Amino acid sequence: MSSPFLKDPGDRVDYLVDYTDWLGTDTITGTPSWTVPTGLTNYAVSNTTTGATIWLTGGTHGNDYTVTCQVTTTGGRIKQQSFTIKVRDNVA
Repeated sequence: MSSPFLKDPGDRVDYLVDYTDWLGTDTITGTPSWTVPTGLTNYAVSNTTTGATIWLTGGTHGNDYTVTCQVTTTGGRIKQQSFTIKVRDNVA
């Protein structure tokens, strides 16, 4: 996942955190935990055995937000991955 991402305040956009390379032969178990700062809205989440996706809405023009995903694996490992979303009006 490359960061930062640009997002218009009116967009509803999905962001995928792909843990494939880090997992090796391990897999994600259960539901990932997401930390979403005030100003953004978590619209929906989903996951597979190798990745986690969040759909986000909102945000205020000019603000930068850090979103964090935490997963637990069947092997008992825990991994957090954060990314930055820069909210700007009229993003092409």
